[in-house]
Amino acid sequence: MAGGIEIRPAHFPGRAPIDAYGNGGFRFADMSHRGSILCLPSGIHGWNVTDPAKITLEDLSKAVEQAGEIEFLLVGTGDGMRLLPKELRAALKEAGISVDAMSTGAAVRTYNIMLSESRAVAAALVAVEG
Repeated sequence: MAGGIEIRPAHFPGRAPIDAYGNGGFRFADMSHRGSILCLPSGIHGWNVTDPAKITLEDLSKAVEQAGEIEFLLVGTGDGMRLLPKELRAALKEAGISVDAMSTGAAVRTYNIMLSESRAVAAALVAVEG
């Protein structure tokens, strides 16, 4: 390929438990990713969200696109638990997705358990430093 290295958005094409989180990123499938991630039926994607208070429906558009394969969406809101805006929860519910916000650590643990039970789960995880 002329022109050198092709930079593509971060994407792991499969479902995998999260092995570790913190230091601004996540470890899964013998790989690591710096920054926030979306864990969806189509795989694990890099996610450009750093402030959980500013999560929009547009930020979760990939989850909405895959709503037919998602029953539960866990939103990891960083170090602490933050409620999602009522309008965002309503829009996700209209798409057929139940959403539950919790700290990123709790969301990672819950996601791993639900994934091991073969549940239709997805996660939107804001990276934490701690």
